[in-house]
Amino acid sequence: MNLLQTSPGTRVEAPAARKLGPRRQRTLAQPAEVLGTGMVTGSKIRLRFLPAAPDSGVAFIRTDVPSSTPIPARAESVTGTARRTTLGFGQNQVTLVEHVLAALAGMRVDNCLVELNGPEPPGLDGSAEGYVDTLLAAGTILQASRRPRLSVAEPMSVTQNGATLSIYPREGDDLLISYLLDYGPYSPIAPQSLTLLINPDRFRRDLARCRTYVLEHEALELQRQGIGRHLKPSEILVFGPKGLIENKLRFSDEPARHKILDLVGDLALCGFDLVGHVVAYRSGHPLNVELARALTRVYQTAPAAHRESRRG
Repeated sequence: MNLLQTSPGTRVEAPAARKLGPRRQRTLAQPAEVLGTGMVTGSKIRLRFLPAAPDSGVAFIRTDVPSSTPIPARAESVTGTARRTTLGFGQNQVTLVEHVLAALAGMRVDNCLVELNGPEPPGLDGSAEGYVDTLLAAGTILQASRRPRLSVAEPMSVTQNGATLSIYPREGDDLLISYLLDYGPYSPIAPQSLTLLINPDRFRRDLARCRTYVLEHEALELQRQGIGRHLKPSEILVFGPKGLIENKLRFSDEPARHKILDLVGDLALCGFDLVGHVVAYRSGHPLNVELARALTRVYQTAPAAHRESRRG
């Protein structure tokens, strides 16, 4: 296997891959709206999901930025991965996009323009459930174009700073994700692992409700930096030395489930469906995006094992 070039300190092994016969694309049947407070800035945000043309993919547009242009939700648009995924440059940026992208990908909404009047989507309760409910209420329609899909034929791995993210060949049409979360022996978050098949039913039932989380000392440092100062422990999962503060878990392994949710959102930056088994060990946004970038490069050079018309 050859070695792909990526950011310093990140090793990526690239496999052979094949393009598969795709499914028909989907968009929303009607516009839909979500109102809420941004988790990072505390700003009041109005988000609108708008139907989009076949083959346009997902893009974000800032209505509060003069002369802004749509920001494609693709790996090449990523400009930040510190604790969250950020797309775009300068004023024309949108941060913490992963929960919105996870909801769209999890519910298989392929073409959508996400309109925002601020720098981030509403944080809601730190999960994707509110977005999933909104998308379900709006409904979807099939489009004539086909959704591209990639299946790896050999294992592919990305590693960085003791974390590993791999994808392995797998029979079938869906993506399987396994996550091993381990913060060490003295962490208030116990080691946990989970394997889930990613499809709309499983995403809605097993992942959408799972909230973002943070350690107490991390939360205090973020607030010192001006991030999330409006949030209380009861509004987000905060783990102190003795465990969860002023909150209750929705699943015993909710942190691992939220990591899978984030991974679904970050891998949506590929712009095509994946068939395989993704195995993550301590992976976060930086490594997730590196894998999305590597898979995008593989897709661009992969032979088509089954070609179909883009339409019909």
